[in-house]
Amino acid sequence: MRHIISWCVSFFCNFAAIMEQEKLWNSNYVKVWLANFMIFFSFMIVTPLLPLYLSETYQADKDTIGFVLSGYTLTALLARPISGYLVDSYSRRLVLLTCYFLFFALFAGYLIAGTMTLFAIIRTAHGMPMGAVTVANSTSAIDVLHPARRAEGIGYYGLSNNLATSMAPTVGLIIYEEVGNYNIIFLIALAAAGIGLAINATVHFPTKEIVPNRDPLSFDRFFLVKGWSEGAVVTCVGLSYGVLSTYLAIYGKEELGMTAGTGAWFAVLCAGLILSRLIGARSLRKGRVVQNVNRGILISVFGYLLFALLKNPIGFYGAAIIIGLGNGHIFPGMQTMFVNLAPNNQRGTANSTMLTCWDIGVGIGVFFGGIAIHYSGYSAAFWFAFIVNLLGVLYYFVHARQHFIQHRLR
Repeated sequence: MRHIISWCVSFFCNFAAIMEQEKLWNSNYVKVWLANFMIFFSFMIVTPLLPLYLSETYQADKDTIGFVLSGYTLTALLARPISGYLVDSYSRRLVLLTCYFLFFALFAGYLIAGTMTLFAIIRTAHGMPMGAVTVANSTSAIDVLHPARRAEGIGYYGLSNNLATSMAPTVGLIIYEEVGNYNIIFLIALAAAGIGLAINATVHFPTKEIVPNRDPLSFDRFFLVKGWSEGAVVTCVGLSYGVLSTYLAIYGKEELGMTAGTGAWFAVLCAGLILSRLIGARSLRKGRVVQNVNRGILISVFGYLLFALLKNPIGFYGAAIIIGLGNGHIFPGMQTMFVNLAPNNQRGTANSTMLTCWDIGVGIGVFFGGIAIHYSGYSAAFWFAFIVNLLGVLYYFVHARQHFIQHRLR
């Protein structure tokens, strides 16, 4: 009898331990989630105000503002593949905290920049830790999740981006209207990044032996070559989004007479993203990654079609909710695809590859969208965005989806 009782106690203790390990919202995941929220909150609270800051403080014209603010995009893009290699090759904790500290410290540079040249250097330099810390933090989130809850956890992790991106610009604008002091905004961004750094310093990562990779450096160490098909789809999605998100404010003002529609558009978009991530979490929990992307990519393309077809507020805001619903399914599904295509020692590379493809797509969209608007008008640019998105959808169903199914490791 004593042996039976002992066995029962042991069984339930082991069962409880397993359930604790499989918990989605374990303490380490919550910390990484909050730290990611702080990354995007601190970055996005200053971003919408920077054009106004440069104009009022340094009397910069539009061309100069565009040049100064575009630098960080290039450095973020360059940092992503390198950061993927670093988080795979060295201590995840060390790389994460180093990148986060640099991201935090450069906010102080905004406070001490006395000339536009110095500000431009600091802003451009800030792109590197921004690109690196997003890769390191998302890879850390995957590390602290139980494998059975990984796909679902990736979906919920993206909510931290969405919430911060929807809240921070509004908070920044309200504070600026009340106090009229940019340094207060920069101090709040510095404090938020500092809080995120402090939170991440308490994360306990799974113990893993770092095995030095003695193979010569190759392209595959920085870019997940096996994920090129999926990357092409992400690039098409990013291109379409780059066109709309960059030019919708001026389009709304000049074509629709909507002077304050941009903030509402992004708020509606974020509502769609959050709703779809909550809906999609159940299917991701059951391992239906492909079905999640199928659903999202079909929903999203109709959003771009609606935006191109209807030149009125219905098309404007209707597209926002539809694209949000679609992208909220696409991103966690695609990120899970990249992770499942890579061996465990290339998780960082998998994450950086997806983010690099997205950045490339957005950059191409901004560039060619501007050319299309200059020579043919807004309608041509938005139809261009829809056609590229449609090509991405077709390529996904014809090739990329089957490519993932055949080459997945998990």
